[in-house]
Amino acid sequence: MEISNNTIVITGGSSGLGFEMCRQFIEKDNNVITCSRSLEKLEEAKKRLPNLVIYKCDIARELECEDFAEWLRINYPKVNVLINNAAIANKAHFVEDRFLLEKMNEEFSVNLNAPIRLIKLLYPILIQNQNPKIINITTGLVYVPRTIYPFYNASKSGLHSFTQVLREQLKKEKIKVIEVLFPVVDTPWHKGNVSKIAISPQDAVSEMLESISQNQTEIRIAKVKLLYFLFRIAPRFAFRKINSL
Repeated sequence: MEISNNTIVITGGSSGLGFEMCRQFIEKDNNVITCSRSLEKLEEAKKRLPNLVIYKCDIARELECEDFAEWLRINYPKVNVLINNAAIANKAHFVEDRFLLEKMNEEFSVNLNAPIRLIKLLYPILIQNQNPKIINITTGLVYVPRTIYPFYNASKSGLHSFTQVLREQLKKEKIKVIEVLFPVVDTPWHKGNVSKIAISPQDAVSEMLESISQNQTEIRIAKVKLLYFLFRIAPRFAFRKINSL
């Protein structure tokens, strides 16, 4: 993939890992559009990255996604890359959590349903442009789940599976379907409770861009490579290890 001269849509780019993606792509002479449900965060991101194009959209809401896709079709018809980055995670105990089902609906809406919806809505725009790409952001937890995140694991695993199927179904088309599996990254997403093994957003995104430039399609960032290896040779050990952190 050419890393410059693209028109890229990144969901959830107002902070954290998504913001760092926006920053590094802009530095490489790309036109970058991001959406978030928080206008305040979008405006703050715009102050830090004046060339960033922002759009308020709650991707969990079907009609807002449709409006966003139509806005892009009219204003940015050269969009050729979609990066489904936005995600949420809730810690929950299946039996004890009073709000378990609400958390389930919210996480699947944002983490799985929304990326699929946006791909379907934006595919007609992407496919008409040069070097089109769909990039889905997932996690090493698709291989080995953490027990504190019952729905984050499951929703991202669903996106992992969907990405594999989509890649196969579109293999004769000119569009590339890429998955990037991140480890723990030191971002505000963790609300100050960051693991010691977390890597910086700068390093995470730099490795992502390097791997994309090499035309990799299933990209395991940093220690996800090790986690995948452990998962393949000793799945029970990997499960115990990831849940002891």
